Amino acid sequence: MFIQLDRARIFFDTAGSQLMPGPEGMEPRPTLLVLHGGPGFDHSTLRPYFDRFADTHQVIYLDHRGNGRSTGDFADMHLDRWADDIADFCAALGIEKPVVLGQSFGGMVAMHYAARHPHGPSKLILSSTAARMRYDHTLAIFEKLGGAEAVEVARANWEQPSKESFARYTSVCLPLYNRNPATDPAAAMNRAIRKDEVTIHFFKGELQDMDLRPQLAAITCPTLILAGTEDPITPVICAQELAEAFAGRAQLEVFEGCGHGSYRDDPEGSERVLRAFLAGA
Repeated sequence: MFIQLDRARIFFDTAGSQLMPGPEGMEPRPTLLVLHGGPGFDHSTLRPYFDRFADTHQVIYLDHRGNGRSTGDFADMHLDRWADDIADFCAALGIEKPVVLGQSFGGMVAMHYAARHPHGPSKLILSSTAARMRYDHTLAIFEKLGGAEAVEVARANWEQPSKESFARYTSVCLPLYNRNPATDPAAAMNRAIRKDEVTIHFFKGELQDMDLRPQLAAITCPTLILAGTEDPITPVICAQELAEAFAGRAQLEVFEGCGHGSYRDDPEGSERVLRAFLAGA
């Protein structure tokens, strides 16, 4: 399904109904809006895992502007626009107070959205993400997981992002994101619509000096932060910095031995934490 947001057609898909039969007729259920990582990937990387929450929520996935099946101009591919797209998307479809879950880059969009539109989300879930990159910690973990080659390839991709550097990064470093995944991450990558030019655009631009920490004080909704101790790209220090920026207003859950996206390495443990948070006040 598509919706037009100014100059872009935004693709979205759903799992579960918004209305369900209840004792007093059709009763609305809360919305869980799930934002994918990248940029340059699409929502399919998060499926089918988050479909399981369709028993309590209507789960909505979208492809960010310029990602996956969504269209978009490079001039509009920046965090302000991606964040405002979430607000505009919800307004256009009549979605009120969604729970917004962002994985990796999707978490950056989610926290920026919640800061710019503090009355928008009812809850916020930040999974394996960062307010700013901590390459010092990232390189140390890459060295531990992949040796000198991983460090060299990662550094080259961040310092001079290009089609060639990202191809090497995809081959050498991406397999280190999750050492013991419950499902095959290559299958998710293969079914995704990849737009490496969007990834490189973001790596060359905003990501270089991004620091969202100062704006997090504007976020007022309950917030859950998920992190894995073996995540090389958004290491635990990033989650700890997020928690510090929320000044005790966020719940931090660290999964021992898990990599990028705790749900990939510990699906059951992650589900328990997520369900408890979703069910809470």
